[in-house]
Amino acid sequence: MLNPITAQDLFVPVAPPRPIFNPAVIKRLFDLVTASLALLVALPFLALLVIAIVVESPGNPFFVQDRLGLHGKRFKLLKLRTMVPDAEQRRAEIEHLNEALPPLFKVRRDPRVTRMGRILRATSLDEVPQLINVVRGDMSLVGPRPRLPYEFDINDPAVARRLSVKPGLAGLWQVSGRAQLNFDEALALDLQYVDDWSFWLDLKLIAKTFWVVVTLKGAY
Repeated sequence: MLNPITAQDLFVPVAPPRPIFNPAVIKRLFDLVTASLALLVALPFLALLVIAIVVESPGNPFFVQDRLGLHGKRFKLLKLRTMVPDAEQRRAEIEHLNEALPPLFKVRRDPRVTRMGRILRATSLDEVPQLINVVRGDMSLVGPRPRLPYEFDINDPAVARRLSVKPGLAGLWQVSGRAQLNFDEALALDLQYVDDWSFWLDLKLIAKTFWVVVTLKGAY
């Protein structure tokens, strides 16, 4: 004997439609295209900066350092060198001048910074080589700042959430005080970015960061 057909038998579950555009893919494509074009435009000017650095302070004009990337994976961050070549060896000499709370280390008039280095830092031009990090996929144009490994406990849930996105060249920290922020304030802004992220927020932060850099707000 056949069982009667019910309305439930006629219901066919349908999976919700997938978004036409994947936000992560859009962000990566925007990073790749924009950073590549910016790097091409900046290359001649970058060459002049390299010459100026070497003339004042002979040595490698680039500074390479391990930073924490997506999910805590380390990568080599690139910057123009703003300090004397033996800056790390001389850090112990100025530990008493630190103006930031641990684990951060900031000295407003750091004697290790060269004259050219002060200009590069004030204008953020020392970070131009990080466009290479963006092209390589280590970083995004917008995101939390890439931190040093010793600054974070990666087992902390808040830190793990912060590291759930790629670090960025620009971000909330730059439009909210830059070097004037302490560690907890910077972390709170990073988590706010993670929670509120959208492509339009990235565009807004790029525009705001450009203005902050041009006006030298919060830099030292």
